[in-house]
Amino acid sequence: MPLSRTIPVITLEGAKQLAAKAEAEALRRGWTIAVAVVNPEGGLVLFHMIDGTQPGSEQLAVLKARTAARMKRTTKVLEEGVAGGRPALLSLPGLVMLEGGVPIVEDGEMIGAIGISGMSSLQDGEIAAAALA
Repeated sequence: MPLSRTIPVITLEGAKQLAAKAEAEALRRGWTIAVAVVNPEGGLVLFHMIDGTQPGSEQLAVLKARTAARMKRTTKVLEEGVAGGRPALLSLPGLVMLEGGVPIVEDGEMIGAIGISGMSSLQDGEIAAAALA
């Protein structure tokens, strides 16, 4: 029995492709965004930001990606939980409960997550979905 197994992770090249897709969709809509791509543990693989994006979106994009990776679910689900009457979710340390963080799944395995920030949470989620489409 092996003591460890290799876990697939997003590559830098894959992260660059996702960031390019997110940027293209944001620019098509006239939006400014920050993009963060992390590995399954939440380690930063790539950060990318369109000129003119608000400074607060830098950290928020990373936090959205890390939250999606560490919780293995979209940050939209967590945001909906808070809105649906579960304020205890807000006490979870180091997590963000705003749409825009989405796990990256390949062949049924989560290989990382993407986080988008810069517009409304709903719009950030739209850009994340476009990047992963």
